[in-house]
Amino acid sequence: MQWNLDTTHSIAEFAVKHLMISTVKGRFKTVTGTAETNEDGTLKSASVTIDVASIDTNVQQRDDHLRRADFFDVASFPSMTFTSTSIEQTGEAIAITGDFTIRGVTKPLTLTGEISGVMTDPWGLSRSAINVSAKLKRSEWGMTWNTALETGGFVVGDEVKIQLEAEAVAVAATVPAEEVAAAV
Repeated sequence: MQWNLDTTHSIAEFAVKHLMISTVKGRFKTVTGTAETNEDGTLKSASVTIDVASIDTNVQQRDDHLRRADFFDVASFPSMTFTSTSIEQTGEAIAITGDFTIRGVTKPLTLTGEISGVMTDPWGLSRSAINVSAKLKRSEWGMTWNTALETGGFVVGDEVKIQLEAEAVAVAATVPAEEVAAAV
């Protein structure tokens, strides 16, 4: 079965240390994706695309800096992508390994978490949800900008925690127009 990410009920978030003492959190407002499930309902494949320009840390000046070449370089690399290469699922527990691309650099990444069963919403649509996370080093994807602190450490931590909470809607099977016309 094919699935599309419900963009109004999905979010990609991140957290990174600032000045080695606090955590700055942010999100990307525009996340799209697709998935496919096997006949037994387990996840077969998944892909997600994130519009990097949609970054929101609740501070416009910081968001503007993150969009520039020091970090995401949105002008050259407007999106991040994740495409699964293998999936291990036992009940609701899931581990999705895939190719994660940021700034044109692709590296393997494993997202772990939970996937819900399928339910039917009040409008008759089949829905499922996933909540997965991972940790990565931003420097491995070419984001190395930083400033050393006099007391040791750096302004921005290298380790970034990422989380994706996504709801998906099954793609309804459609009947070709000629079959509908013949049935009427």
